[in-house]
Amino acid sequence: MEHEFLKHMTTMDDASLRDIMAQYGSDIWNYAYFLTKNRELADDVTQDVFIKAYYRIETFRGQSSLKTWLLTITRNTAFRYRRSTFFRKVNLFASITSIQSGRSAETEYMEDRYVDDIWDVIMKLPDQYREVLVLDIRYELSTEEMAKLLNIATGTVKSRLHRAREKVEQNLKEVRS
Repeated sequence: MEHEFLKHMTTMDDASLRDIMAQYGSDIWNYAYFLTKNRELADDVTQDVFIKAYYRIETFRGQSSLKTWLLTITRNTAFRYRRSTFFRKVNLFASITSIQSGRSAETEYMEDRYVDDIWDVIMKLPDQYREVLVLDIRYELSTEEMAKLLNIATGTVKSRLHRAREKVEQNLKEVRS
């Protein structure tokens, strides 16, 4: 298991924190962004996650991967922010950027627009569906890992994934009509 030594730590040193931030920082930020739909809030959540990991490393027991532990902290922190008064006052927005390549301008625009449409549909799904899709598509977690992270049964994860995919497909048909 990666970072096996961490499950025996009672305190974390700065070098270990920098290593973990370098390895998982973008995953944590992206997950926070998908949960909050706000870049600034994702920055705040990410910072809080690593602060919590630094000061609470003794709670990491190694029963899951370090990544799953950090994603769990991210989820809980993002939900705490979402319940706060500050979050309710924030104007939510969602934008997905596309990677540029050597395609023609028209092809690139059409492909980017389609990707934007897909992510717009995903971002408008109810939290329970959006979350499992993000964990599946972006983080490539198994249904077992998602179940552990979300604290739900594996069957529930499978059911939510199935329903989420159906909703995305149905909504894309409407968008494209």
